[in-house]
Amino acid sequence: MAYLVELTIRAEQDLDHIYELISADDSAAAALWFYGLETAIYTLRALPRRCPIIPESKKAKHGLRHLLYGSKRDVYRVIYDIDEPRKLVRVVTIRHAAMDEFIEEL
Repeated sequence: MAYLVELTIRAEQDLDHIYELISADDSAAAALWFYGLETAIYTLRALPRRCPIIPESKKAKHGLRHLLYGSKRDVYRVIYDIDEPRKLVRVVTIRHAAMDEFIEEL
């Protein structure tokens, strides 16, 4: 059975910010990259447990996972949790991998 993927308000704001940051309106390549990110997020409908639990989550006992998207120098982390009884994947935030403060904000 497929999971429902839900973005929190924070995750929606993160996507909007990334869209503006990469100027997806002005570049076909940037728009293609951005829509690839969105597509990757929605692949969590099938097999959301394929992505690892994040190291920060092991300390905090949140059980958050991350999907990585991008290249070696420019990786984004899609941070999410799974509500198994509801068959729901909740995307909490989307952060550049260089940003390490996100866990404190959750």
